[in-house]
Amino acid sequence: LELIDKCIGSQIWVLMKTNKEFVGTLVGFDDFVNMVLEDVTEYEYPGEKITKRSSILLNGSHVSWLL
Repeated sequence: LELIDKCIGSQIWVLMKTNKEFVGTLVGFDDFVNMVLEDVTEYEYPGEKITKRSSILLNGSHVSWLL
């Protein structure tokens, strides 16, 4: 959790257990790694659907990777 804390304010890439990926600025997180991102681009596969969002709350139990 300390490493994630150092990433607050930085752009991160989040890979979900589903076919979705999110790139955005990490605003905050909790002990369950639920995260709030701003200026988010959502990628959904297959079909490569791209959606822009101003902010989003991600459920930590669905996160696979943080890059």
